Amino acid sequence: QVQLVESGGGLVQTGDSLRLSCAASENSFKDYALGWFRQAPGKEREFVAGISWLGGSIYYADSVRGRFTISRDNDKKTLYLQMNSLRPEDTAVYYCAAHATVTGVPATTAGAYQFWGPGTQVTVSS
Repeated sequence: QVQLVESGGGLVQTGDSLRLSCAASENSFKDYALGWFRQAPGKEREFVAGISWLGGSIYYADSVRGRFTISRDNDKKTLYLQMNSLRPEDTAVYYCAAHATVTGVPATTAGAYQFWGPGTQVTVSS
C-alpha cells in the first residue's frame, strides 16, 4: 500500500509557475512508476506526465510538453511536477498516482494506476 499526498497547488496568474510535490509513505517507492493526472470541472481525469522507476522513461501529454517537467527523488520518496507558463486551461485538481510494473515504464491511462493522492487544486487566472 502506497499513501500519496500532494502539495504546492494554489492560485496563480497566466504565465506564472508552480511546483507540485507528492510525498509517499512507502519505502519501496522506487519500485513504482509514477504519474500526474488532472481533472477539471465537468471533464474526465486526464494524463499529464509519467516517469519510470529511475526517471529514464518520461512521457508528457501534448498539452503540457515543453511547459511541465516531471521528476522524482527516490531517496526523499517524492515526486515533482514543475509547471511553467501556466494557462487558464491548466486549471484543475492535480493528482499524483503510482502503479507497480515489471517494466518500470509508466502507464498513460488512469485505470492502470493503483494508488492515488487526494489531489491539490491549481487555479490559473487570466
